[in-house]
Amino acid sequence: MQVPLYQAKAEFFRMLGHPVRIRVLELLQHGPVPVRDLLADIEIEPSSLSQQLAVLRRSGIVVSIREGSTVRYALAGGDVAELLRAARRILTELLAGQNELLAELRQTDGAAPAATAVSAMPAGSAGSGRMPVGSQLAHTVPPSEVRGRGRK
Repeated sequence: MQVPLYQAKAEFFRMLGHPVRIRVLELLQHGPVPVRDLLADIEIEPSSLSQQLAVLRRSGIVVSIREGSTVRYALAGGDVAELLRAARRILTELLAGQNELLAELRQTDGAAPAATAVSAMPAGSAGSGRMPVGSQLAHTVPPSEVRGRGRK
């Protein structure tokens, strides 16, 4: 039985859903890179990098090239680099929308409350895409507080 396209896409994005994998792909955008250089740039344990490279290799997004004792990795095609550029554009738009909302909040409520609410957001939640860019105060409420509402 064939997997629906939406499910295949979800699996693809799930495979990309690790910061080390994204960083590896970013580093490979400019051409093949030796594993030792990836280790130096990413600063993780060799075994962890090896695991992440294996996931990318099995998915067919990267290829390994052995040159003597050196193993280099490269993107299997240019579409991955284009996807990373598209992600950067989308994140830039999301963050610009958040900055506009923050400026509006500062004008209406004063700088201190808005700055406190934004700084209280957990790392990585800014630009998560969980809320539409134009939503009112949703960007200033940490997800942990949103989940807890209505349960009191």
